[in-house]
Amino acid sequence: MTTATAEQTVTSTITWFEIPAADFARAIRFYEAIFGTPLVHLADFPNMGIFPYERPGISGCVTHGEGHRPSPDGVVIYLNCDGRIDQVLGRVEKAGGSVVEPKNHIPNVGWVAQIRDSEGNRIGLHAAN
Repeated sequence: MTTATAEQTVTSTITWFEIPAADFARAIRFYEAIFGTPLVHLADFPNMGIFPYERPGISGCVTHGEGHRPSPDGVVIYLNCDGRIDQVLGRVEKAGGSVVEPKNHIPNVGWVAQIRDSEGNRIGLHAAN
């Protein structure tokens, strides 16, 4: 049995994520519409729309630019929908996306679903409750 040191302690595997967008404005509208909240825009990073969060929480962004291309078959990240996964899923198609996998329950994990966003990315939705 190994003992973890302070340097080896991991509190979360994911620390940041980026969702690529072919059409940045369309992608921002999509995520703001399905989550019902504005993304954060910083003057120094005009090609990023950051999902709101509080430290030490994990966040990420929608991004546009060279080397950021949407992919329907890449790694799937799961965005937090605690307590509102049904509402978020209900807004996906109207916002320009589609539901790829409907809501399913995974014991000890919670509820999950997968959508295709307005840019063609496959994105997971997760709710512990």
